[in-house]
Amino acid sequence: MKNIRMEASNTEIYNHDNDLDVTHKINTIELKNWINHLQYINKELNNLISLCSEELNGKLKDESVLDKFKKKETENDHLLNAFSAYMLSREKITECEDTKCDMVFITEHESYRRSYLYHLDKYRRLKDEFFIKVQGQQLTLLNRSS
Repeated sequence: MKNIRMEASNTEIYNHDNDLDVTHKINTIELKNWINHLQYINKELNNLISLCSEELNGKLKDESVLDKFKKKETENDHLLNAFSAYMLSREKITECEDTKCDMVFITEHESYRRSYLYHLDKYRRLKDEFFIKVQGQQLTLLNRSS
């Protein structure tokens, strides 16, 4: 049985840690970073939704971007909740007694990594779409006032 607890506070890597312990610790650190990033994305989405619904209300030619931000906010919340639950489930790593058990956790982590990267890619594309629309609209407004 493993003698190292994989609690959130025990992610320091020691010379005597074996490869699996190091992998689990790195994965825990990575998961914390994902959760922090998703929390930041929530704040950013709140600001973008507020900007679209208050400052740019009626000024955007394409109002669908507001709906897309709201949908992405819901998706982000679901992912954040799933990652938080996953963080709690990682405490069971200490119960692993063989490599097969460890590999289940490692495989699960890879699945969460893919979900995170997919979500991040879609979010970045949505922000790019928004800024292209806003910048294009500014150029249109500037050309009209000239």
